[in-house]
Amino acid sequence: MDAPHLPEPCAEKRVRIIGSELVESYTVYIIEVNVGDHSWTVKHRYSDFHELHEKLTVEKKIDKHLLPPKKIIGKNSKSLVEKRQKELEVYLQTLLNRFPVSTPKVLSNFLLFHLYEINGIAAALAEELFHKGEQLLAAGEVFLLRPLQLYAVTQQLKLAKPTCANGDAKADLGHILDFTCRLKYLKIPGMKAAVGTSNIEEQSLPFDLSIFKSLLQIEISDCDAGQIKGLPSLKPTLATLSIHLSASSMKEILVPEASEFAQWEPEGVDTDCPVTAIIPTWKMLTTLDMSRNFIRCIDESVKLIPEVEFLDLSYNELSLVENLQHLYNLVHLDLSFNKLTVLEAVHTKLGNIKTLNLSGNQLETLSGLSKLYSLVNLDLSSNRLAQLDEIKNIGTLPCLEKLSLADNPMCIIPDYRTKVLAQFCDRASEVCLNGTTTTEKELDTVEVLKAIQKAKEAKDRMANNDKKVSDVPGQAAGGPQSSSSSLVVPPSSSSPSLSRDTCSSQGNHVKTQIDSSLSSEVTFESSPCCCEEEWKPWTANLSNLFVPPSLLSFTTTNQEFINQLTAHINQANREESTPIPCKTTSLEDTDQGSPQSGDGYFEMTIDDTNEIMGCSSSSTIQEKMPDDVKKESAIDNVKMVLWSLCISVGEGLSQRPSCLVATDSSLVVFHTRSEEPASTLEELMENLETDLVVPYTNIETFQFDIPEVCFSLKVKSRNTRWFFFSNAQSLKEMHSCIVPNVDQTNEQVLNSSNTQVFIRQFLNSWDFEESEGSVKGGHLIHFLDLGSSTSDKNVANNSQFPKNSATLDVLSQIGLFESGQNQTSNPMILFLTSRHLCILMVDFVTVASRDPSEASTMRSCSKVIRIPLSFTLLDPKQCCSCRAVSNSRRFYDEHVVELMAGHECLTVVFALPQDKFTFLREFTQLRSNLREIKTIALQRTKKGHLKVHSCPTPATATERIPTSSIPQEVPRPHLTLSLLYPAKSLIQKLMEDNQCPSHLSLSSSLLLISSLKGDQLVHFFHDNIAEMENEELKHILWTSVLFYRSPDVETSACVLLSTKAIYFILDDTASSLTNQSKMWTWHPSEHKDTDFLFSFCFTLKLKDLQSVNVGLFDQYFRVVGPSADQIISCLTRDGYGTHRFLQQLMMVLSLLEKVPSPEPSELDFYSQFGNKSTGKMENYELVHSSKVKFVYPSEEEIGDLTFIVAERKTPQPPSHSFNILLYVLVFQVHVVPGQTAQNQTVLQPKTLILTSTDVFLLDEDHISYPLPEFAKEPPQRDKYRLTDAQRIRDLDRVLMGYQTYPQALTLVFDDVPGPDLLCHLTMDHFAESGRDRTQGVGGDMGEVHWCIFVPGADSRERLISLLARQWETLCSRELPVELTG
Repeated sequence: MDAPHLPEPCAEKRVRIIGSELVESYTVYIIEVNVGDHSWTVKHRYSDFHELHEKLTVEKKIDKHLLPPKKIIGKNSKSLVEKRQKELEVYLQTLLNRFPVSTPKVLSNFLLFHLYEINGIAAALAEELFHKGEQLLAAGEVFLLRPLQLYAVTQQLKLAKPTCANGDAKADLGHILDFTCRLKYLKIPGMKAAVGTSNIEEQSLPFDLSIFKSLLQIEISDCDAGQIKGLPSLKPTLATLSIHLSASSMKEILVPEASEFAQWEPEGVDTDCPVTAIIPTWKMLTTLDMSRNFIRCIDESVKLIPEVEFLDLSYNELSLVENLQHLYNLVHLDLSFNKLTVLEAVHTKLGNIKTLNLSGNQLETLSGLSKLYSLVNLDLSSNRLAQLDEIKNIGTLPCLEKLSLADNPMCIIPDYRTKVLAQFCDRASEVCLNGTTTTEKELDTVEVLKAIQKAKEAKDRMANNDKKVSDVPGQAAGGPQSSSSSLVVPPSSSSPSLSRDTCSSQGNHVKTQIDSSLSSEVTFESSPCCCEEEWKPWTANLSNLFVPPSLLSFTTTNQEFINQLTAHINQANREESTPIPCKTTSLEDTDQGSPQSGDGYFEMTIDDTNEIMGCSSSSTIQEKMPDDVKKESAIDNVKMVLWSLCISVGEGLSQRPSCLVATDSSLVVFHTRSEEPASTLEELMENLETDLVVPYTNIETFQFDIPEVCFSLKVKSRNTRWFFFSNAQSLKEMHSCIVPNVDQTNEQVLNSSNTQVFIRQFLNSWDFEESEGSVKGGHLIHFLDLGSSTSDKNVANNSQFPKNSATLDVLSQIGLFESGQNQTSNPMILFLTSRHLCILMVDFVTVASRDPSEASTMRSCSKVIRIPLSFTLLDPKQCCSCRAVSNSRRFYDEHVVELMAGHECLTVVFALPQDKFTFLREFTQLRSNLREIKTIALQRTKKGHLKVHSCPTPATATERIPTSSIPQEVPRPHLTLSLLYPAKSLIQKLMEDNQCPSHLSLSSSLLLISSLKGDQLVHFFHDNIAEMENEELKHILWTSVLFYRSPDVETSACVLLSTKAIYFILDDTASSLTNQSKMWTWHPSEHKDTDFLFSFCFTLKLKDLQSVNVGLFDQYFRVVGPSADQIISCLTRDGYGTHRFLQQLMMVLSLLEKVPSPEPSELDFYSQFGNKSTGKMENYELVHSSKVKFVYPSEEEIGDLTFIVAERKTPQPPSHSFNILLYVLVFQVHVVPGQTAQNQTVLQPKTLILTSTDVFLLDEDHISYPLPEFAKEPPQRDKYRLTDAQRIRDLDRVLMGYQTYPQALTLVFDDVPGPDLLCHLTMDHFAESGRDRTQGVGGDMGEVHWCIFVPGADSRERLISLLARQWETLCSRELPVELTG
């Protein structure tokens, strides 16, 4: 509301008790206090009044008998409450009249004057500063004052009265003035909504800042700039000014005088133009932060801030950079997240700039930045920079040290880091790109690129008249054709990786480019499977990142393998001429193309051939083996074998599958030379190669670093550290086998905790409580960046396959592909909690460099990223349906899972066999147990078949295959034959139920469901919605729903009732729910896919259902679960629809009967709903045999509603014949002018009450009442709020038809003088404007039009019938009803 223009010296104070509530066992009275234009509500019980009265009796000698007496018997009866309500109102008004000028402090606190009334607010602030003012000033901290407090002080200063009017010296206004004169740091946070329970809007309150004489820093947010007075008075001292969400221009903050003077100039400026005012400058202001405002241009007001060094204009609406040439001292400028598209000659405006932030704009070129020679830091992230040539514009800047280009289209270019750094020539080592210091490897690659570029330029000059070099991606990025032609591998090569010799000769970058070009040349024979085409290059490239399942058959239980392995080890020991405690071999012939991390945190690079499991091939330990070890080596027996994925960290990081063997005296590590998994024992033994042989006495540490997931090995006198990943049981057995043989001096680091304790250290306490202590998983994974891969042209160009982006939101949060050079992420560990997908990122290089005995090593070198399970689901495009068997198809089926996080695709490779299937089982179980809104993928169906991708064949459409053809890794509930082939009667019934009301707005997913016919409904439910075993779809209900957490958001929903749960398929507006708004940053409609639609779903399992509250006249019902998240109201607005749903629900609950049914009662008239649904009816509650309560409206609730409308009807007591004839939920139709014909009306939910003489419209809270058991305080809103009323005798005619809204009724009332039915309402939204709201809506002068749409046909006919009957009774003639077009 608008603040009053004049102060409130003698504002009338009025108080009324407008209602009461029963909370637990006592009554709470709702008090409305009005002081001038401000009003608010207070809630107190009788004991609070009694306590107030006792204090006033002692302090102010109030009459003891003024307060109504206590009642012990029947204190909560309706008649007593109504009587006491009036008596208490008289009591409070008497007190206010007794103290018209100075309200006693105890009464002021009782009525919350210290929160909402200017005298009380000022007094409370003065008293606070009297006690704490000196300490606050001495501490030098930022002091917080709200606009309402400043408004109260400003108004108090305008009053002609003493600063201590109430006689309390502590509340003297002088304490505030003394404090404000000396305060240096101030923050003023406003708010756009009303304050508390009042009608006060802080944003519109004027306040004066001239009382502050020493301010150095001020921050103002959410205040109207026009209401901020006295800002210029701060110029002599203010050094830092921050304004947020308050200004639409810089001028209204820096030059508020401009509104009074048309022509002005800053002081000290010579001008020949006529001026009307000389404005003083902000001489001390050095920092100006006007971020997050609504500024469209940088106007001439910046002339007044010549001393500013730091200027922040981020998150505004700027499209041009102008007028900054007046800021001679500007050093740091933030223009991020504006609407800048081009920068022209910026150096003429930013001559001395050092830090420039342009992130989040729409820049496509950097030509305007080429002459910013003083620039040191430049942020260009999240723009539209796609061409690497644009970097040339800033490559010559001599001082540039830090550059950010993240989240630009150019980031998906392979090796874009080195290509960007190459633009800086000799300064490449001085530039820090995207927060990562340039590594030696990158510098080497830059040198190679420079050499290639020079060679290319020379060749171009020589072949000036020849044909230009073709634009092949590999040549364009890697250099001229001549420099790479010798490196091309024949197309028949099965691996897209490069040979070791080539890689080492030209460095990392050249190898990556040739890998990509080779993989694009790979061809396949005779129309292979699409999975074969897509995954064959990956299968070869990633052979070192997963353990083939075929190797698991060669374990300790395979005696033949053990015998040959023992012989192999003993033979190797005998052949060793110079025994050494640690023997390693090179990975030269086997570890090709393995991702490594040698530099930077979590940064992966292609394999450096000098890094081999942490040891060089020439590295040895020149020590003599003890004699006893020599003797044992001749008869060394194998005790245990463990296949694992090994990550070794020495000079760099490498990883590959390894065989860990524990013998009697030593620990041996093997790997296989061949990339193809061995199928026979002979092949395995032939390809087995030794990596490490170490006696137990030379093991320095052997411990669990990640409990049940990974243990590490460190050898004495070595810098290399090995990390082994395998299943939990095998790791524990191997650990138990080796630990007794290790030196006991390391015992303190050999003990391990469990996974729960380990993961808990990365989570906040409340996060871990949410997960209920349940942590599952611990799977070693890698993420694949399919979007930046060029490994297969056929796949990349095929529209059937998803194309991901390396700059996706989820990927950028995880920080997967920071280097921009790799298509695989670092090794990570995946955990599952009850609500989140947790990704543990470990910097193995840093862990290896730390002392293993430090308990906090893993914690300090790791971080956890959490993705909510609610919007993470399995990518519905799991794989094709063909039955082809190949290594690529086998690799995909056994190791790859594609997830959808929102609308983004995540491709996960599980390193260990069976981990994928364990994850899928756990993921599906946890997601089905979620008690919150989650995303689902809905498949378009036809005759019960799923639409999936078939193998690509020329000129053929996508085939549809049966549900049974889905790949086995997608968990689906098992179905019986009766569920697969439902009865025709059930199908017919579901088709009748699947009729969506016309007034519901539907998203694409709901439109799909509404279009399903016949057995499509059943198949669709089982294929897309069902989460539990053998559940059957029983009923479909289309309705609007309200969630308890978000009572203001009414969402369209399709409610599916099955034998196990109630599923709410929600409209896209569910993304705006307050308890989900932080989670959902996208709408399902953003996902463009012809095969699948994404939607929101909320599941309430019937076993969690506690009660069902049925609304008056069956117009709505509310289902209640065990928490606030599981309370949902379904506004059917149709008694028949509610009745059918409750009938089906009772029958379904009878099938879940777990306890003996209560004995039938004569009051159990609901037994008609089913033979088994017997229950006991008590106090309007039907306790079903499943222990679910069905709560129906009581006579008291009807009586309360009758009392509300009767009180508004007439000042006289209502007659005994007054009663409610009809209660119905309707929509009031409002016409929006200037809209198209399709969108010219807005439906506003209302409750219509028809009595014998009047018609009422109310706003009703359908979700908060009755109060849930866990509610600790009454709801913020009343259950009923009367908004409009008319007398039936004033009804002139009824219009029916389609003119305003289809099937709507327009009730036309004569606007004749008469008793105002709303005259006794005291709340502002019931005041005089109440009648004006509906006048003139399509009506003539002297008429009031109510356009009402009643969704239920029965309710609509009943309303017309009752209205006509009552009108005829009152007016003695028939009601005129007119039909419109």
